[in-house]
Amino acid sequence: MDAVFAETDVLDPTGPIEIAPRIWWVGHYLEGDPFQCHVYLIEHGDQSVLFDPGSALTFRHTLRKIEAVTPLSNIRYFVCHHQDPDITGALPLIDQIVCRPDAVLVCHWRAKALIRHYGLELPFWLIEDHEWTLDLGGRRLRFIFTPYAHFPGAFVTFDEASGILFSSDLFGGFTKGFSLFAKDRGYFENLRPFHEHYMPSRDVLQYALTAINAWPVRMIAPQHGSIIPESLVAFMIEQLMNLDCGLFLMSRQNTDLKRLMTLNQALKSITQTMILYRDFQDIAHNLLGIVQELLPALSLEFYARTQEGRWLHLSPDNRYRGRLSDTLPRSIADAFTRAERADAAGEHPAFLTLSEAERDRPTIAVPMASPGTGALESMAVVTLAEAVGHTDDTEDVIAQMVTPLQVAVERETIYRTLDMERQRFYETSIRDPLTNLFTRFYMQETVARLMGIHDRNPDAAIGLVMLDVDHFKQVNDTYGHAQGDVVLKAVADCLMHDVRPGDLPVRLGGEEFAVFVVGTTLARVGDVAERLRRRVAALQFDGPMANRTVTASFGVALRHQGERLESLIERADRALYDAKDGGRNRVCFDQAEMAAVG
Repeated sequence: MDAVFAETDVLDPTGPIEIAPRIWWVGHYLEGDPFQCHVYLIEHGDQSVLFDPGSALTFRHTLRKIEAVTPLSNIRYFVCHHQDPDITGALPLIDQIVCRPDAVLVCHWRAKALIRHYGLELPFWLIEDHEWTLDLGGRRLRFIFTPYAHFPGAFVTFDEASGILFSSDLFGGFTKGFSLFAKDRGYFENLRPFHEHYMPSRDVLQYALTAINAWPVRMIAPQHGSIIPESLVAFMIEQLMNLDCGLFLMSRQNTDLKRLMTLNQALKSITQTMILYRDFQDIAHNLLGIVQELLPALSLEFYARTQEGRWLHLSPDNRYRGRLSDTLPRSIADAFTRAERADAAGEHPAFLTLSEAERDRPTIAVPMASPGTGALESMAVVTLAEAVGHTDDTEDVIAQMVTPLQVAVERETIYRTLDMERQRFYETSIRDPLTNLFTRFYMQETVARLMGIHDRNPDAAIGLVMLDVDHFKQVNDTYGHAQGDVVLKAVADCLMHDVRPGDLPVRLGGEEFAVFVVGTTLARVGDVAERLRRRVAALQFDGPMANRTVTASFGVALRHQGERLESLIERADRALYDAKDGGRNRVCFDQAEMAAVG
């Protein structure tokens, strides 16, 4: 077989070609026909076998080639893998010239039900009645059931002696010119269009391939296309296993095979994009490239409704990072309204054309309903280089793309919602709900990082200002806790107003606050504390506290390199109580710090 394969470029299709010892190709090459039909002969004395005899157009050439190998009278078995006229059209001619009384037509009962309408004299030999095996005497053929590939009674034949699989339509392909043997893996692209449109589904194809894979196949001799040598058998089976079939189910009227293949590949690419990429910017760029295979698209953007009822806009302008808003642009809001009205009326347009007055270029909006609820939750907006009409072809293309696009957008919306929920929880954990200052939890996490920097760099010093509202219990007892909360929020506003962006204002608990000042000196920290003291003392209140002033006491400390946070807080806290003991409404420094400075 290897010798024959090596000489494929010099094979002469005008005569029989021996593809293996005593196994012959006896078909006929029809000029300009990409759908070549092959006939094969096993030469086995007076028990010879002819596979898929061919049509009335080609049989006279096949007969001449058979006679060049062996007399027609030596053929006892005429195997028909299915009933289509490209392999059975010659049967009436064969019926007239075959004289031996034991010649039979080998097929499945389902094919017999149709072939019998030729009115043949040849008797039928049904494979299912003979345990799916034909013993030629020293050579055995095994029939493998491959139902629905491409018709209910389809089967293939495995020759145990040579390891050749006579595969009928399976492994068939379209070819240009006479190419009896596949040369390399690139031949799969000839198989792809044939199977995608000819086989009814991936499940049917996988079932047939699994059955075939159980046999030690060394060569595949299909009815159409090129013979597959042993070196390519495993690869072709593996590739076909993953092929989507039934292309004509994707279109109501358009049977342009090339366009359907492009659409099918685009849908697969969308799925692969969602598997391979997490970042929606990458997904969107890939989706645009895929859409451009089918439509004159220039840009792609999306609008999706979040669980909170807001709108997430994913577009090139925001690098597909998403922007939340409470309202939609007028043209998009109008498109949603039109789509919802159409759904309510039982109409489901694949796309809507947006008003040209509001867009620089022709633009369509593609409504996308949630796969789970069926509710209209999002919309893809495609800006086009040129307008597209509402033809069945265009609507079919867009309708096929809706579900994968919807899944991609819905997934991103869920991710964004989860991100926002996480951010909310995080904000709750790091922000005090009353004052909006940072919490102890966030303080410990952030100051630990700042201390690490300070330990490596003495210029990145950390100063701490601690303050406590003076006589705060009296405020609560006299005016109530609601007024106490007003005081706490007012003091917190002072801190927020006076601190720099890199500083850290914290509510430690109750009426006690702290400010961590970064990259500073003791004198500067003292200035911050004094400025805050004056601002708090100047606070004015409305209502029952209109004539009441509030003051605070302050303690200041500067961190030493290597010092723990607890120690720094303890020193600032001692200074704070010195301020309390000294009469309140004042700033005091850590005494050890002052002694070192003095």
